[in-house]
Amino acid sequence: MTKTALITGAAGFVGSHLTDRCLQLGWDVVALDAFTDYYDPAIKRRNLAQAAGRSRCTLIEADLLEVDLRSILSDVMIVFHLAAQPGVRSSWDDFDLYLQRNVSATQRILHAARETSVDRIVIASSSSVYGDAETMPTTEMVALRPVSPYGITKVAVEHLAHLYWRSFRVPSVCLRYFTVYGPRQRPDMAFNRLISSALIGAPFEIFGDGNQTRDFTYVDDVISGSLAAAGLGEPGAVYNLGGGSTRTMNSVIAVLQELLDSPVQVRYIERQKGDARDTAADITRARRALGFQPAMDFESGLARQLAWHRSIMATETDIPSACSVNART
Repeated sequence: MTKTALITGAAGFVGSHLTDRCLQLGWDVVALDAFTDYYDPAIKRRNLAQAAGRSRCTLIEADLLEVDLRSILSDVMIVFHLAAQPGVRSSWDDFDLYLQRNVSATQRILHAARETSVDRIVIASSSSVYGDAETMPTTEMVALRPVSPYGITKVAVEHLAHLYWRSFRVPSVCLRYFTVYGPRQRPDMAFNRLISSALIGAPFEIFGDGNQTRDFTYVDDVISGSLAAAGLGEPGAVYNLGGGSTRTMNSVIAVLQELLDSPVQVRYIERQKGDARDTAADITRARRALGFQPAMDFESGLARQLAWHRSIMATETDIPSACSVNART
């Protein structure tokens, strides 16, 4: 039987890759996105270009806070809930917006799903829930102590998912993504800014001393883990998805310089509130339950993102939206 998946945030960085992969698998996809202005909506439309001409993809341009979710959920088997207001640092300035787009939007999906036959709801959480974690690598059992308002909203999302599973048996699975990178990465994210700066010869600004570490996870590995969670994830459970490429930002710059065969200008500026010092995922649970094992080595993944940046800079043309538009609300 052909699977039908609802993907919220389908035009975003991870969401567009997931849309492409589901279509490649022969699934029907309902791609829902509000095309908010956190960054240029034209970039999001370009993200969906690889799905062009696919009759199995239907785009719904709508706000999760307003759309008739019961109607949409009645037709789908799997939900991938990726829509959210991103940005750790900016979450200090408009917390109400983060509450609405992260917490309230998720609650609406879970509440609407009570009376449907949805098989699984896969919810994108974040390593930000850990904050400055007490152990490295970090397991799912470590106390959640986020250091940003954004992280707090992701903790709330996870608790809502557990609550709806416990009270109404809504079958949700939460995935804690660790610093995803690759083609189509959001323009505000570090690798996008770093590569863009390097290619035009401008200085790249690093928050702090550059020795902070992240567990960098290539986007294709995140997609594979998310699909595995849709089929194998235990309802009510939480899984780390990390790439096994924990390194400092300074070492990332060194790798990029080797790929470019030229130096990268760097300017160190004050560390920002809300930034965790270090992250590293213990993926034992995901490996055992989902068969998750990251396949992309860091140098190859960064080279792919660099090649994508170069191709975008070479074309600089708008690409039309990929999916047929359905204004269903």
